[in-house]
Amino acid sequence: MKVAIYHSFMDNIGGAEIVSLTLARELGADIYTTNISAEQITKMGFGDVIPRIISIAKVPKMAPFRHQLTLFTFRFFKPKKKYDYHIISGDWAMGAVVRNTPNMWYVHSPLNELWEFKSYIKKKVISSWKIIPYELFVMVNRFLTRRYARSVDKWVCNSHNTQNRIKKYYSQKATIIYPPIQTSHKAKSTFGNYWLSVNRLIKHKQIELQLKAFQKIPDERLVIVGSYEKGTAQFEQYKRYLESIQPSNVSIKHWVDNAELDKLYANCKGFITTAKNEDFGMTPLEAMSYGKSVVANNEGGYKESIIQKKTGILIDRITPDKIRDAVQKINENPSRYQKACLVQAKSFDTREFIKKIRNEIQLCETLNK
Repeated sequence: MKVAIYHSFMDNIGGAEIVSLTLARELGADIYTTNISAEQITKMGFGDVIPRIISIAKVPKMAPFRHQLTLFTFRFFKPKKKYDYHIISGDWAMGAVVRNTPNMWYVHSPLNELWEFKSYIKKKVISSWKIIPYELFVMVNRFLTRRYARSVDKWVCNSHNTQNRIKKYYSQKATIIYPPIQTSHKAKSTFGNYWLSVNRLIKHKQIELQLKAFQKIPDERLVIVGSYEKGTAQFEQYKRYLESIQPSNVSIKHWVDNAELDKLYANCKGFITTAKNEDFGMTPLEAMSYGKSVVANNEGGYKESIIQKKTGILIDRITPDKIRDAVQKINENPSRYQKACLVQAKSFDTREFIKKIRNEIQLCETLNK
């Protein structure tokens, strides 16, 4: 089958982008998107996919214009090539369902800017929304996306957490297919002298909690791999804030390549992640695939991947003090969690993901006949 994938942006590579790139590689599919960073895609090990990534528009970096123009661009887009199936992966590309069928919307987050994180955004990052009133943006796009969503043939999502949001906000039942995790690695796993954190540098990741925790344990090291959109106000502002409170035992790396990231995962003591009510979160499982335990807040998708006191420590009402305590607890014997972590990660392997996606496509094809 000839498959087309629609993804909002490919200029800041995170978990959702890795899913789209994996789909493109495994299905031999084309990706239609807006902005592209070939450098970042190559660094993450997907250089072979670049010839099949097509930009259909250039959109600005500043919210809300970036999101609005992306939604409208995909709403009226139909590729010149004929495809047997269409997968919408980037959430602001969901407008593509209107003109491209049969289709599947693989939902990473059902447009959290409009729903789940509305109050948080209004409180924390409203300073970057200076021209279009945020309440107006939300009202208009709730109406539009609900209307566009009537054209979705198959709802698939990345977690129970996201499934519940789809039911709550779009009144739809979605099938859960967990995102793909690469479980075979080149680097040999050991337990080094630092902890690792891998995130986008954006406010709801709550990275300041990690920095403040390691201020309290100066004998421990933390390496943060933080991707951000250069030139985008909210990313730049948060990056500067983190650098202003960064203790000497914490280093922040931007855009390491896949080989370096492989080594960082392989040699860390353990992994820390603190995102607010994460949709799913692929990085904890990436860490587990190296046998590394995870410290995370006990909410969102983390509750679906981390097994309490077996593959890591989940923290209720997370604070820097509680992160410090969890780090010290795991430091007593980091290898204690290794076997359980490896077993847990295997159940999320890329092969399982692709097999389930293929089954959904074939089921849709059968029903259409």
